[in-house]
Amino acid sequence: MSTPVVPLPSEWTPSGARPWRSADTGRWLAAAPARWAHPLWSFLALFAAAVWCTAAAPLPRCTAAEPCGADWWGLAFTAVVPLTLYWIWRQPRWALAGLGAILAGTAVEEGLAGLLDPPGLALSAAAAWTAAALLHRLSAAERRRRYAEGAAGPAGHPLPAAARTFRRGRFSFGIAAPLLAAAGFGLWQADGEIGAYERWAAGAERITATVTGVDEDDGGASVLTADAGSRTYRVETGYPGDYPPGTAVELLSGGGRLLLASEPYDVFGWELLVLAAGVPGVAFAVNGAVGRRRSVRLRRGRVPVLRVLVREGQEDARTWVYAADDLTASAPVLHFHSLHSFEDDDGEDDGEHGDGDDETGADGADGLNLAAEDLAEAKRELGRELREIADACRGTGPAPPLREALLFGAPYPGAELAFLSADGGEPTVECSVTPAKPAGSGLRDLLGTGSRSRTGPRKRANVRRPVEEVAAAMAPADGPRTWSADSGSRALGLFLLVLEGGFTWAVLGDGPSWISWQTLMLVLGLRWLIGSVSTAFGWRVTADRGGLWVTGAWRVRRVPWERLGAVQHTADRLRFRLSGDETLDLSPVGAGLLGRRTGGRTSAARAAEEIRVLLHRPGLRPAGDAAPAEQGMPLGPVVVALSALWAAAVLLLL
Repeated sequence: MSTPVVPLPSEWTPSGARPWRSADTGRWLAAAPARWAHPLWSFLALFAAAVWCTAAAPLPRCTAAEPCGADWWGLAFTAVVPLTLYWIWRQPRWALAGLGAILAGTAVEEGLAGLLDPPGLALSAAAAWTAAALLHRLSAAERRRRYAEGAAGPAGHPLPAAARTFRRGRFSFGIAAPLLAAAGFGLWQADGEIGAYERWAAGAERITATVTGVDEDDGGASVLTADAGSRTYRVETGYPGDYPPGTAVELLSGGGRLLLASEPYDVFGWELLVLAAGVPGVAFAVNGAVGRRRSVRLRRGRVPVLRVLVREGQEDARTWVYAADDLTASAPVLHFHSLHSFEDDDGEDDGEHGDGDDETGADGADGLNLAAEDLAEAKRELGRELREIADACRGTGPAPPLREALLFGAPYPGAELAFLSADGGEPTVECSVTPAKPAGSGLRDLLGTGSRSRTGPRKRANVRRPVEEVAAAMAPADGPRTWSADSGSRALGLFLLVLEGGFTWAVLGDGPSWISWQTLMLVLGLRWLIGSVSTAFGWRVTADRGGLWVTGAWRVRRVPWERLGAVQHTADRLRFRLSGDETLDLSPVGAGLLGRRTGGRTSAARAAEEIRVLLHRPGLRPAGDAAPAEQGMPLGPVVVALSALWAAAVLLLL
């Protein structure tokens, strides 16, 4: 059966614009790269080879002649590896450049012989495989571009005026700027520390000593004991294994400081900041630059135009493109995220600021009343739009309509596109803000967990069902109805419990320090973790004749039916709205992503639906009262006791 389609007025369609029919889209989809060229295989091969090379490389030994210090070239080489692994998925051309940099850096660091030992051969083979896959993917993308241009015909058309003013890449640049600023700050701080050390070392006294032993001080740091004539020195080291007894070392002393000449300064923290902020900063900057360049190319001159059908995804607001004759929306072709674009308005403000009349009368009062009515109407409209946005984010609103549209630009993987469609009788222009991706190219399709025929906007497993539909499946019950934590909620609780144990270990592993930021983090973090673990494992809602028994982390609350106004379920929360604008929350009651992946309806979703039915259908409420054993028991005190025992064990064992 055909799906109702929002038509596009014929006067908006330029002459010569051809429909992109199923025969053409089928040929376009069939031009996909081979399965061996999927980014997953290249990523795994290159990642495994890089890990092997790193593990096999010998650690450089710190000496006075070649002291350990900042290795900015090595840090840059280290940053290229994760960038290349990311670009394999997102930017194939930049990934080719990254592969070249990795091989060149390895050859410079290890020599050509380093590329011929087993780890080097593995890296070379992985790079060759990855390069072949990238070139194959680029060739397939170019073939798809030619197919799309052939389907569009020789006629080209300019972009709509609104699309020509759209500025692509602002989001990526906005994220890249603070990240790159943080990386630059790290470089500046590290350079300042290095400069301060060099100035200090130029006037420091140099002492030659012999190592006599290595031990640990009260703080856990490794300390060398070295003799220089009749005097003994103790100096910290980060590499105690490099200084066996009898080793000659050179010490620098001055201004109350004593350092090994082979370990002059420690800027590891700043190097870590540069790496942690610089890698995503460069990645976002490259994404913004590539998107901006392709967007500028799209706005330059005339572009192919295809008549298609589009629909917004109910789950993640992607724009899905279908063939013009696919009225059932059964076979999506490609998808991307998009934003509305509006034509710049350089006209003068048509609002009037008055003519200087200060008199107040009936007309002024009417104007105030009209203004108040307009404000109230605007607030109602804003509330309606916010509810629609919330429904779209939760996937609970009505399915978006299928719309006729004009697709500007030749579609291919990674392309920048724009489209024109009708919205309430008015033309609306949207531009892509993420690269176009073909349908059926995800990991689910590669691993066999999805099929191309099912690819497209998916409906959430826990979409809210109408009260009538749920009530039809329920029958009056004599005993109480109970909803409690299911396997998904308990899995989340187990994960949080492990996280809590690791957090406690990390903070208390070096012994208790009662006045420190670590202790403050432990206190604040444990308070949230214990409550979340207790709720995820033990939440329970019991309905009886008089109302609900709601069991959270710390207590069981009674909610009479006359006080209950509504119940809502989100990805990880049950919220009960009570009289007097009071709310009662249970969170977490599961994981939204886990619930969507496993399918079916979670216990929390069923609880919200069936409690909603009992609220509006009193005849279906249980006839009896819940016994104390059926009301639930809070697990918060139990988890507190277990956490205290674990903390004591950590302190005793370490």
